[in-house]
Amino acid sequence: MKRILCAAAAALISTAAFVPAQAFAKGDVLVVRTAPPAPRHEMVPHARRGYEWAPGYWNWNGHRYVWQKGHFEKVRKGYSYHRPEWRQDGNGWTLQRGGWDRDGDGVPNRQDNRPNNPNRS
Repeated sequence: MKRILCAAAAALISTAAFVPAQAFAKGDVLVVRTAPPAPRHEMVPHARRGYEWAPGYWNWNGHRYVWQKGHFEKVRKGYSYHRPEWRQDGNGWTLQRGGWDRDGDGVPNRQDNRPNNPNRS
């Protein structure tokens, strides 16, 4: 019995070595090896005063892509909203989360080392 269990464990371990990883972390950035599906077409509701429409996007839940529905974001005076988007590089696909940006450099202020600097190059 012990011999059968050892053989089964060895078989499982050897097959796990050949299963390709779908995602891995590069620092604090998640990289996914498979491309996201094409964006879904969403019906954009009527505009709401003081709000901006944030379109839906594909998010990675650790195992597969899941659709995040679009929603309204309250407008922040002096800021611009950047939608989340997937970008491809040599390692795979990374999600740029987007968000509100004050200095126009495309980096959301929560991730910006020097936010709110209008003279930044």
